Amino acid sequence: MALKVRKNRSPQPVCPVGQCMALLGGAWTPNVIWYLNGGPRRFSELRLDMPPISPKMLSARLKKLETKGVVRRAVVPTSPPSVEYALTDLGRELVPAIEAIVRVGHRLKSRRG
Repeated sequence: MALKVRKNRSPQPVCPVGQCMALLGGAWTPNVIWYLNGGPRRFSELRLDMPPISPKMLSARLKKLETKGVVRRAVVPTSPPSVEYALTDLGRELVPAIEAIVRVGHRLKSRRG
């Protein structure tokens, strides 16, 4: 006999975890937020922070995060002009979640070794 499907009694119709993970789930996204947590960085500095990332992927991540309101892009009036990226208030709100993931990662890493 098949079991009856129960009605979902979750207090929220849209899962907030899913909303947050949709933002953080992209490749390299947590890394970009992690490195910008230390303060504004130029594109070339972020590339040095994350050597395996391609310029195309870094550019795509920064554009997506800017569109989502996580990263702010500012043109610096230098010669030649340069661009700095920094976290917005929303971006800074994500840092504790990433730090929690890092702590779990360290615990998992120590269990293997």
